[in-house]
Amino acid sequence: MDTRIGPVGETIDTSRHRALASTTRALILQLVRRAPRGLTAAEVAAATGRHLTTVREHLDQLTEAGLLERERRADGTPGRPAWRYRSVSEPVRAAGPYRELAGALVDHLVRTEQDPWAAGTAAGRVWGRKLMAAAGSTAARPEQRLIAVLDRLGFAPRLAEQDNDGAVIHLHACPFLDLVHSSADLVCGLHLGVLHGALGAAGAHGTDVALQPFGAPNACVVRLRAQPGSKPAVDPPDPQERR
Repeated sequence: MDTRIGPVGETIDTSRHRALASTTRALILQLVRRAPRGLTAAEVAAATGRHLTTVREHLDQLTEAGLLERERRADGTPGRPAWRYRSVSEPVRAAGPYRELAGALVDHLVRTEQDPWAAGTAAGRVWGRKLMAAAGSTAARPEQRLIAVLDRLGFAPRLAEQDNDGAVIHLHACPFLDLVHSSADLVCGLHLGVLHGALGAAGAHGTDVALQPFGAPNACVVRLRAQPGSKPAVDPPDPQERR
């Protein structure tokens, strides 16, 4: 199995990260985990409103990532029984109080926010500004300062491409992988917000930022591109940060 050692000694399983980078697969995984007897592809399709073929592809990817297992179990009806997918039990790992707090906050936002992606992005912007301000140095280019912030967070960033109009950064680890189980939408939105906030605090003017979860082998892809003819646009300070 394809694994990578994370920044704090955890084994980051990139195949699982790829599987959970899709909001649909994260939703399907949650549905299967709530079903004690497991679910068939037809049952998942009915519950999600997705096409059966699409659901089967998602279930296969979750199975290949080791998050689900499948078996054929006769139920008394004629014909060959359908595959039934069940959640794979994972070993319980001790979590520190800060990790538990982060998990509780993610769970709360997922349940209470109408748009978890927007909520995560908004929170990430504030965090990104604070991280860049704490980094201090203004000597390097904004993308280089961003890489330093991402490295401090444990994303194992690497500058893949750079030209006068922008840059491409590969993130080879995800220090928040376990929280993706709760909400890929919120956690990836948080990451995008950090990128926006950090670049704004670094003085990057008119920069388009795109985050593509696992857009490259074993890496998420960050694309930075300057908007032609744009006016300087630094993120405004958050009023709460002045308190």
